[in-house]
Amino acid sequence: MKSGPLGRITLGLIPLVLGCFVLPPDGSGQEEHRVRGNEVAVYNLAGNVEIVPGSGGEMVVHVMRGGDDAGQLEIDIREVEGRQALVILYPSDRVVYPELGRGSRTQIRVRNDGTFFGDGGSSNSREVRISGSGRGMEAWADLRIAMPQGQDFALFLATGETDIRELDGRVRIDTGSGAVHARAGSGELSIDTGSGQVTVEGFDGNLEVDTGSGSVELNDVRGEEVRVDTGSGSVVGSHLMAASLEVDTGSGVIDLRAVSAPEVILDTGSGSVKVELLEDVDRLEIDTGSGSVTIWVASSVGAEVEMDTGSGGIDLDISLEVREAKRDYFRGILGDGVGTIHVDTGSGTIRLIGR
Repeated sequence: MKSGPLGRITLGLIPLVLGCFVLPPDGSGQEEHRVRGNEVAVYNLAGNVEIVPGSGGEMVVHVMRGGDDAGQLEIDIREVEGRQALVILYPSDRVVYPELGRGSRTQIRVRNDGTFFGDGGSSNSREVRISGSGRGMEAWADLRIAMPQGQDFALFLATGETDIRELDGRVRIDTGSGAVHARAGSGELSIDTGSGQVTVEGFDGNLEVDTGSGSVELNDVRGEEVRVDTGSGSVVGSHLMAASLEVDTGSGVIDLRAVSAPEVILDTGSGSVKVELLEDVDRLEIDTGSGSVTIWVASSVGAEVEMDTGSGGIDLDISLEVREAKRDYFRGILGDGVGTIHVDTGSGTIRLIGR
């Protein structure tokens, strides 16, 4: 993509241009950049990122460079895929980021304009290796981003931790590796990380989490749709309220307490499943290839119940109207019988317990 009229700005200079005001480094070595627009983005290969509420109509990005070769970093502000974006450019195919850890490394395809991930393809790109040690350009950029209320923001980060606090808007976090922590926000939040732990606490709005490997923890989350998809890693949570709650993990424990949702769908290739229902459900669907299933239900819950286990028993600690009962299969009516509860496990005991 061609650069816009803002051109390219080398860190360490003190120019004043439309849309980007670079302050001279203060005692902490920070530099400030401003990006205007309702839809904005930041691209950075390596560094930790903190995202906090901002004021006014501009996104403010405080940049703190690190490493012996940090002076080679450049910043470009221009439109990328319909967003005004701040792009930190690394002019080398070998980047050293010590926080990644000695002996650790990750590879990513970076377009010639310094962007990656996103919706674009991999044409006009090169492969960049980021290592925790060894030869290469030793440089990274830690960021503190102040996002105005209601803004549509996307962060693209190859490696590093991300901390999000008290945001109100539409936020997309896309990282290759690194933990993501979000606290006390509202709006829409989408988190996609190749590997790394994800924690969301006190969020009010639609939430989507996708991780290749890494555990997910959700606490005090309220939204129309809450969806979690992980290739491997446990998913735990408490005080979850949604119109639709869906968790899918290739392997890992699912443990959800104090759930209020008409539709709950839980699927794991291998791992136990535990869920506590505080309110009635229209549909509860649980499927695990191998692992026990435990369901706690409030007295108000009613449903047609069907449970099937390939190998393992069925334990009912609640009053039901029995329609069919075998060692590995059960069908019956719970309460008023409105709604459905269906459980299928390849191997493992199924327990239904009243509260």
